[in-house]
Amino acid sequence: MDLKQILVNQVRKPNGKLGRMIARGMNKGHAKLAKWGVLNFSIEPHYTILDIGCGGGGNIKRFAKIITEGKVYGIDYSETAVYVSMKVNKKYIEEGIVEIYQGSVSALTFKDDYFDLVTGFEASYFWPDLIRDLKEIYRVLKPNGHLILVNEGYISNNEKKRRKAEKWSNLGNFPIHTPDEYREFLKKAGYSKIQLYEKNKKGWITVIGTKKS
Repeated sequence: MDLKQILVNQVRKPNGKLGRMIARGMNKGHAKLAKWGVLNFSIEPHYTILDIGCGGGGNIKRFAKIITEGKVYGIDYSETAVYVSMKVNKKYIEEGIVEIYQGSVSALTFKDDYFDLVTGFEASYFWPDLIRDLKEIYRVLKPNGHLILVNEGYISNNEKKRRKAEKWSNLGNFPIHTPDEYREFLKKAGYSKIQLYEKNKKGWITVIGTKKS
């Protein structure tokens, strides 16, 4: 197995010492993408938030600095990612602002109508059944709650970025999608008020869907 294959496997599911390094590296490497991804959305201090595929916990930490009356949860199916994320957010966990668990998007252990906001940063590529998993997220969102997906890899009009995304997609055996496909996926899962934002120069996309009231 070559180095690129090892790296893409670790990005998919960090494991062991290298996985811990990868998870921490994602906090820095994805920071600009993540910040851009929520520019078109206002996060309120009272929100209850779930970050799915929380990786190294950088986005949880960013949310925890905003949330003063609500709470931030994170899940990841990687034990290593959960370990790193808990380390990164130790202060906020001790303060009762953050909770992080090992778990799957396909079987969320939260009650119906619980979250104001659910996020997935560079995560939805790896979800086992995208439509079903989007429906599971829909279940735990409050009426008028929002889902935000932010991805660097998608089928964009930027040929250079598209080729790069397709290369990693093939190497990692995970799908990437067009903006229209994202819109259709969210519609099939029941979401409304679907918004898409693209940063074509970077090859970035943000998809926002709302649970009907």
